[in-house]
Amino acid sequence: MPLFGNSFSPKKTPPRKWASLSNLHLLDRSTREIELGLEYGTPTMNLAGQSLKFENGQWVSESGSFLGDRRELQRLRKRNQQLEEENNLLRLKVDILLDMLSETTAESHLMEKELEELKQHSRRKK
Repeated sequence: MPLFGNSFSPKKTPPRKWASLSNLHLLDRSTREIELGLEYGTPTMNLAGQSLKFENGQWVSESGSFLGDRRELQRLRKRNQQLEEENNLLRLKVDILLDMLSETTAESHLMEKELEELKQHSRRKK
């Protein structure tokens, strides 16, 4: 009788049955749509009082007020462009200020170093 023998022997699993006993999977697509009601139509949503529908990979306004939408879109694009230009200008100003700060700091360190050398030189002469 082995001390560490293999006493575990799993039972064989029974063969699997069909996942579904329904024959709907054998029907063609159109019949399944009729039987199961799978025709959903186009997705729609209401956002900020405006109704939108999804067509050809894009959200399109259902209300038909495209002129108002386009004017608003142009206004937003123009404002976005202005903000991007302002942002670029401010980034440039920050870069210039950082360059000026680093230059001033470097000059300050050089002056401090020269001052220390002059103090040491004057102490040696005494």
